[in-house]
Parts: sequence; structure tokens; C-alpha cells
Amino acid sequence: MTTAELYADFATREARGVSPTYERLAAAVAGDTVIHELLERVPVAKRQPNLLFGVVRLLGGPVGDVGAFHDFTVANWPAIEAELLVRATQTNEAGRCAVLLPVLADLPQPLALLEVGASAGLGLYPDRYSYRYGDHTLGTGGPVLDCDLTGTEPPTRLPEVVWRAGIDLNPLRVTDPADIAWLDALIWPEHQHRRDRLRAAAAIAAADPPELIAGDLVDDLAALAAKAPPGATLVVFLTSVLYQVPDDRRAAFIDLVGTLPGHWISVDLPGAVAPADTLPPAWDDTLHNVVTLDGRPLAWAKGHGQAVRWFG
Repeated sequence: MTTAELYADFATREARGVSPTYERLAAAVAGDTVIHELLERVPVAKRQPNLLFGVVRLLGGPVGDVGAFHDFTVANWPAIEAELLVRATQTNEAGRCAVLLPVLADLPQPLALLEVGASAGLGLYPDRYSYRYGDHTLGTGGPVLDCDLTGTEPPTRLPEVVWRAGIDLNPLRVTDPADIAWLDALIWPEHQHRRDRLRAAAAIAAADPPELIAGDLVDDLAALAAKAPPGATLVVFLTSVLYQVPDDRRAAFIDLVGTLPGHWISVDLPGAVAPADTLPPAWDDTLHNVVTLDGRPLAWAKGHGQAVRWFG
């Protein structure tokens, strides 16, 4: 996919109907050959719209005005390039727990949670948040996570979590203002509710920090999983991670995680775990993730956990 195609696809399939600002900006970048030339100086994985837009926002640049964005990006390219090379899209969206909860609630309790690509670990607290699936509510503490759930009954209990740990190439700390600033920069401009949710979830994590290690999803996973307490169901999970992993490492991870005790859950793009041509059609043409349990596809989900459609 060319740089122009990457940004045009983002505008129409990810931002449309979700962020008018990013839809407009991505469509403009799709036709901006000057920015294409700059982006093509960095590796393909570092050209992602979410990453570029987040870095510009982190550095104080404008995203609401197309012309101002172009001028800022060109004038500040050395600083932008330096940030692109050392950062990744570590969006730590607690709302994705609303997608995980129907799976987690059905597994043998209690649970030992291990998140791969954990960022700051906010996905490790599904038992501490509250949920609203239409008229059905669950939980009494933390931020309320709204999710449009169809195709299955909403969960009736929160999971019992007795251990939580995460692994990430560059784990973030909820107690570090610089790390929180990066997580904030990754939230799309209009989404104040997600900013509020980030702060509330970060406060929960800061009060009871998980074990987060800097490591590789293949080389260091088994050692961390071995720390899970006996008598708890180990659940390894990842959300919007595998699509960023090279094919050979992704295959090695899938082989490895299948040998561990317990279960593993993935919420990722079609083809990351389940072959795209084996899946039923999604409910519209925008971008969706696929929810899988132990490699078996269960549902389509929107990227920030705002909707899920069960089919398995």
C-alpha cells in the first residue's frame, strides 16, 4: 500500500463517522506529496496516520487546520521524525475491556491476566470498571464503558482477577506525566470522553500497579506467564497489537501462546489470527477487529470497544 493509499484508507475506513477532524486531515495528507516524501524517509511501520497525528499533537502542532498541519509538519520534520522513530501507537483504550468482558466472564474463575502489548496496563482492570451494554449495566466503580453489543447476551458478572501482568517493548507508566501525555496525544481530537476515561483508568492502575516488563512477545512471554499463580486460569490477551508485528514473529507468537496453559484472546485486524476469507461479512465497510478465543473467531468489534457483533 502506498503512503497515499494508506492515508486515504484511514480517512474512509477508520476516521469516517468517528473523527471528522482526522477524516479531513488524512484525506488531505493522502494528496500531499511533500509530506509523502518526508514520510518515506522512515520505515513503513512508522508512517501510520495515528502515529504521525499523535506525534504532531504531542509536539504542540495543529491537526484541525489542514494548511497549518502541513506547514508545521514541514517546518518541524526533524523533531517529528525523531519521535516517529522511537514511538509506537500504544493507544491504551480501557473501552476495549467491554469487548473482552463477555469472553472473560465465561472462563473458569479466578483469572490471571497477562496482556501482550500492554502499553500502560489499563486493559488489565476489567474487574474494576463499569459497563453499559444498552439497557444492561454491570459494575459500580471506575469509568463506565459503553458498548453496543449484539449477537450474544451481555455478561452478568465481572471477572475475578487475582493476578495481572503485562509485557511491552516500551511499557508506559501511569505515574509518569510524559507517558500520560503520549497516551493523551493518541486519543482522537473530538473524543473528550476517552480523555476523561484515560484519567479515571490511570488512577485505578496507579493505586494498584500491575507488573509490567519491557520485553518481546515471543522471547519473554513464557517466563512471565510462569509467574501466574497456581489455581488461576491464565488468560493471555492482546488488542490491536499483532497487525504491527512482522509475519514471522506473529506466527512464532501464535505457536508459542498455544502451548501455554489456559486461554488466549486476540482483538485484532482480519488476517492477524483468523484468515480474512474465513470470516463472515462485517456489518459495514469501515474497519473492524476480529475477536478470537484460542484462535477461534467469535465476533467483529470496533477499534475503541464502542461496538461488538457476535457471530461465533
